[in-house]
Amino acid sequence: MIEVKKVGVIGAGQMGNGIAHVLAVSGYNVIINDIDPNQLTLARELIEKNLTRQVAKSLIEPSDMETALARISQTTNIADLADCDMVIEAATENQNVKNKIFSTLSTILKPEAIMASNTSSISITGLAANTDRPEQFIGLHFMNPVPIMQLVEVIRGIATSRETFETIKDMVKRIGKTMAVSEDFPAFIVNRILMPMLNEAIYTLYEGVGTVEAIDKGMKLGTNHPMGPLELADFIGLDTCLSIMQVLYEGLADSKYRPCPLLVKYVEAGWLGRKTGRGFYDYSGDVPAPTR
Repeated sequence: MIEVKKVGVIGAGQMGNGIAHVLAVSGYNVIINDIDPNQLTLARELIEKNLTRQVAKSLIEPSDMETALARISQTTNIADLADCDMVIEAATENQNVKNKIFSTLSTILKPEAIMASNTSSISITGLAANTDRPEQFIGLHFMNPVPIMQLVEVIRGIATSRETFETIKDMVKRIGKTMAVSEDFPAFIVNRILMPMLNEAIYTLYEGVGTVEAIDKGMKLGTNHPMGPLELADFIGLDTCLSIMQVLYEGLADSKYRPCPLLVKYVEAGWLGRKTGRGFYDYSGDVPAPTR
């Protein structure tokens, strides 16, 4: 098995910066790649903010924060990941985008390096087929927010080797997470269960059964969920929710996975949730306000 010391993370969004955060705290050298330099700047600021919060809660020592930050570097050039022992892709949930990334990585990474995808729904076997090393390819699906959530879904493609799986198993343990192994079927375990629930909540709104406030209050107080389903959809990103529902609908050919038309309309409008300031809630004020 390859000894993983340096990890590349592609994508500096909320998932990518969270993955870089936990890896650096756990002793890995990390290089974050993104095509947008402004996103890299924002990622660095957010990682520092989240580390500061952990120090304030006595979860890590101030010296741990400084050491972790020193382990993180950034680049807009994917070629700078050439000496990584492993690269985790955390780009947008779009198979064409991911395929291009992995095709490029195949030309620059050393032969023994492992590739992983943080995809929350797309076939690991299909992504691996776009690489020169399907036996060294695996799904590594972190939950959001990464520094807080304890679960990591690990998904083996049809060609993933036992050596690759054991290496990832050791990594998950080292970063203090708990592993759940999923078969390589659309949306895996968590999103196979979660996303249809969110989609049904949106149908409930679409059909006028309840308001945004009533639906979220019902699930928080009626089933003890920490966030209502519409609030959670906004947190995840409505574009991501739609992408996963489309993967389920197309991959399983079952009408119960049909994305709600209202979800489609919100995404078409650019109302993607918290990251755009508007989704099922408007986030422009001090307190989020329902938009329907």
